[in-house]
Amino acid sequence: MSNKWLDPALLLLTALTLLAGGIAQVAQKPDWAAMCWLSGSLVMAVVLLVEIVRRLARREAGVDLIALLSIGAALVFEQMLVAAVIALMLASGRTLEFFTAQRADRELRALVDRAPRFAWLQELNDLRQIPVEQIQPGQTLLVRLGEVVPVDGRLLSPTATLDESALSGESLPVTRREGEVLRSGVANAGAPIQLLATQTAAQSTYAGVVRLAEAARRSRAPFVRLADRYALLFIPLTLLIAGLAWLWSGDPLRALAVLVVATPCPLILAVPIAIMSGISRAARRGILIKDGATLEALAGAKQLFLDKTGTLTSGHARLQSVEVNGQVDPQHLLGLAASLAQASVHPISQAIVDAARQLRLPLSAPQEVEESPGSGLCGLIEGRRVRLGTLSFAHTEASVSDWATAMLRQMDYSACGGSFVEVDGNLAGLLVFSDSLRRETPQTLRRLRNSGIERIVMLTGDRLETAEMIALSAGIDELRAGLTPEDKVRAVQEGCTRASTLMVGDGINDAPALAAATVGVAMGASGATASAEAAGVVLLVDRLDRLVEALEIARRTRHIALQGVLAGMGLSLLAMTVAALGYLPPLAGAVVQEVIDVFIIINALRALGSSAGPGLRRLAGEHIDRLQDEHSQLATVLSDLHQLAGDFARRPLEQAQTDLQELVDKLQASLASHERDDENILYPLLTLSMPGEDPLSALSYGHREIFRHIHLLARMSSDFSADPTTVPAEEIQHQLIRLDTLVQLHFDQEEELFRYLDRR
Repeated sequence: MSNKWLDPALLLLTALTLLAGGIAQVAQKPDWAAMCWLSGSLVMAVVLLVEIVRRLARREAGVDLIALLSIGAALVFEQMLVAAVIALMLASGRTLEFFTAQRADRELRALVDRAPRFAWLQELNDLRQIPVEQIQPGQTLLVRLGEVVPVDGRLLSPTATLDESALSGESLPVTRREGEVLRSGVANAGAPIQLLATQTAAQSTYAGVVRLAEAARRSRAPFVRLADRYALLFIPLTLLIAGLAWLWSGDPLRALAVLVVATPCPLILAVPIAIMSGISRAARRGILIKDGATLEALAGAKQLFLDKTGTLTSGHARLQSVEVNGQVDPQHLLGLAASLAQASVHPISQAIVDAARQLRLPLSAPQEVEESPGSGLCGLIEGRRVRLGTLSFAHTEASVSDWATAMLRQMDYSACGGSFVEVDGNLAGLLVFSDSLRRETPQTLRRLRNSGIERIVMLTGDRLETAEMIALSAGIDELRAGLTPEDKVRAVQEGCTRASTLMVGDGINDAPALAAATVGVAMGASGATASAEAAGVVLLVDRLDRLVEALEIARRTRHIALQGVLAGMGLSLLAMTVAALGYLPPLAGAVVQEVIDVFIIINALRALGSSAGPGLRRLAGEHIDRLQDEHSQLATVLSDLHQLAGDFARRPLEQAQTDLQELVDKLQASLASHERDDENILYPLLTLSMPGEDPLSALSYGHREIFRHIHLLARMSSDFSADPTTVPAEEIQHQLIRLDTLVQLHFDQEEELFRYLDRR
């Protein structure tokens, strides 16, 4: 029999020997009864002894030592029934742990077991089954109804209906269209589809998921070892109390009763069940936590570092426009850039190629390509030297033209990115890209703060001016821009010296920074393979808000595990005291200890479920009064803004420059400061007073837009003061009108909310 079924077998044996002894006792065969009880307890004692010796050989604590001592003491004092009951108690507790661990392990085991072993390879008119290990990129595969997509690939069929619940945790099927990338591990829920393999099985998404799931199933949390240390502290305390009880009363059975109720089953059972249950619940929600150590570290995180592209933003750059410098054909320029971009796997390069293919532009094979990570590409296209990337990389001349300066300013104002194109030494144009902020990003960051994250930092290689707009829209505490991968690693390492740190990235380019953090979190299942070693947590669905769920699950699991340890120790200490005073005989003590075990196990299993939401609190009236007073005090600033928005373009130049700068100073000193106080102090209080997960998300969005518009107005004011020709007065007036409208609407919404709360 394998060790897997040892505990159920022990339970059966101890139960049968206890029952047989009971029958013999009723039949007035005390010797036979003693033999039955002795046999069951001896088998359990031998199993415990072997396990303790093996663990001590591995330099691990033997937390079953008290249980072994209690059985041994019962046999020495010829309390065979007590020994048999203790053996049954231990066997039942171990069996409960076995079955609950099996239950908690189900989701992780399902991830591993559903990995496909074979695939259907389609070659011309031939269809044959091959092992997934033999699949090569470029081959066409057929995935039938109900089958799991074996490797990452591109959909060749017009549409596909897919069940992505194994990766995302969402039960509803989704529809994908021709040309979209399909991830391995999703199931075909519709008609048979054709797939063009783009990765081998080992390099595909699901291979990384399976490796992480296997690591999670094999893990043993440091919290379990912490429980071992608690139990070891229990041993001398137990022996001391047992000895004092014997010495004080002169009755050795009191010492035995103390040993019986001190058996550390709650410590042995509570923590591993809770940890495994937490990992299992996370897996059910598309969050793969590598091991118990990672879950514990995640629960203690206090600061968060985030990559920008693909984490805070969607990561799917889209070509917005082609700006040309002089008499250049935009489509010809795009064709040259796309031809060169074919040599790179960078998302921006892929976006350029996709845009050119949508326009059906002819592309040429690039030659002599050199890539500078984070900067750009250069090479020969049809004999012409093309450079593509940042301005400093693409344009090798020291001087920067007025056109390039204007393009940089426009990108900053619009919070867009771009790649400059130089052809044969001449700066020919600019490809402008947009990568929008994820819809869930601002709300997610607010929820993370409410969950205990104290500091949120954005790390990006983008220019500071462009990244600032994303940071303001998202609600970031600190921005670090223009970073190389090495700079990101240093920033994360520096953060780890101050507090436990999470680093969230796409799991590919950010692997070094993920490895440097206390806990690395890879976004999206597509990053799972690349981040299997670097990241401790993989969000299988490409949604940032799953990070909040991961944090909440980890903290709730740790709380339940610690609760089990403390409750078990407390109840055992109480029972030991009662036993030492002579009010709890050994046999009754064994029953009491069994009740404690069941209670602790049921409590630990709560980690499998979701937590109840917090109750609502009533907001104090003085908070509402204070905020309404501050609105009244801002009336002058809002009046100045409204007036300037009405006639700015008609004012004399010098007056317009002065008035704009004075208004910006007032807005930054009073309005922006007031809204930050609302966001950081008042809104968390309001959230506790209102139903829903994040009832103030819309108003919080208004705050971020106000910050962004004030920041943009400050940039315009600075440029307008330095050179009025760079920013038309009409454009500044339009920005003033937008800000004025936004602020008035936001204040009206807040005051309506205050009236509602004041009536409650």
